[in-house]
Amino acid sequence: MSESSAGKAAALDAADELAGLRKLFSLGEGVYLDGNSLGALPAHVPERVADVVTRQWGELRIRSWDESGWWTAPERIGDRIAPLVGAGPGQVVVGDSTSVNVFKAVVGAVRLCSDPTRTDIVVDATTFPTDGYIAESAARMTGKRLVPVAPSDLPAALGPNTAVALVNHVDYRTGRLHDLPSLTSAIHEAGALAVWDLCHSAGALPVGLDAHEVDLAVGCTYKYLNGGPGSPAYLYVAERHQAAFDSPLPGWNSHTDPFAMTPSFEAAPGATRGRVGTPDILSMLALEAALEVWDGVSIDAVRAKSLALTDFFLECVAAYVPPGRVTSLTPSDHASRGSQVALRCEEAPAVMEKLIARGVVGDLRRPDVLRFGFTPLYVGFGDAERAASALAEVLGA
Repeated sequence: MSESSAGKAAALDAADELAGLRKLFSLGEGVYLDGNSLGALPAHVPERVADVVTRQWGELRIRSWDESGWWTAPERIGDRIAPLVGAGPGQVVVGDSTSVNVFKAVVGAVRLCSDPTRTDIVVDATTFPTDGYIAESAARMTGKRLVPVAPSDLPAALGPNTAVALVNHVDYRTGRLHDLPSLTSAIHEAGALAVWDLCHSAGALPVGLDAHEVDLAVGCTYKYLNGGPGSPAYLYVAERHQAAFDSPLPGWNSHTDPFAMTPSFEAAPGATRGRVGTPDILSMLALEAALEVWDGVSIDAVRAKSLALTDFFLECVAAYVPPGRVTSLTPSDHASRGSQVALRCEEAPAVMEKLIARGVVGDLRRPDVLRFGFTPLYVGFGDAERAASALAEVLGA
């Protein structure tokens, strides 16, 4: 351990305006740097979930759909998430998995593009596999052609045949942040619609869906939003598209009069038409409680700390780890960095296993990538320094 690095970490933690939020989470011992896969538990959530189970379900039972606000939860929680992704009210609905929402968004976007000569769905070639699987299935179902393209090559690949482009905001392997404003603009200039996957950006950095005129977006809530394992995802449909948005999964919950039980479907207005079936209330209300940790938090302050944390971690890695043992895949340029650091390392699985045994929890992507996720609400600079020190020990420094 370097006394200068440890001292710098202490000074940075003392000056951190978000440091007080750490006490809102159940963290235990060790260093938790896997919030890019599963966010930590906000400490007040168990009591809130207990109330949902024992009182709302156990005592009120069916009455809770009205009296406890279960029925309106998808839109209410969507409006809670909206400011974190730069969206106005009434454009985000919570429910279903990310995969299901990717399907809704891509097929819905194809249907919004009424020009039959636009035959292509362009997809981020480095995307999380499920997005690619869903996009391929959507292309088959809609009679379109799937065109995988590296995000850096996207502008050149767009043209009069492009109907929809599906892009990840942050690369899940490397932590590279893709330029949402300029890529969305390029997609629109080509006459196509932009669908963004925000799983690795929402809650870690500003997104600006409304400001940059994104058409549709999806994201999960169990990473930087700390909603819990399997917590429901969300779907954003820009207000200008809502009247024409034709979901490929119409369900009774997205009907304008769900309890009429009519054989014909008439879509509800607004974001509600993104719903399908009965909401998963237990996990949804756990998410709603978890989102309270964001009260009064500036996403710009979160972004500033995220960059400072990842800068400092990379600085400590460079100081502690012998040269040549790891190589950063995460861009040094702030404008191109998300909130994780990916290090290429031989024998990465064994290295991560040893790190976890030392109380430093990150994760990996086979065969050789160590991933460390920095969640600014509860990760401190001391955590970053201890993680780099442990990595050096494991690598025999």
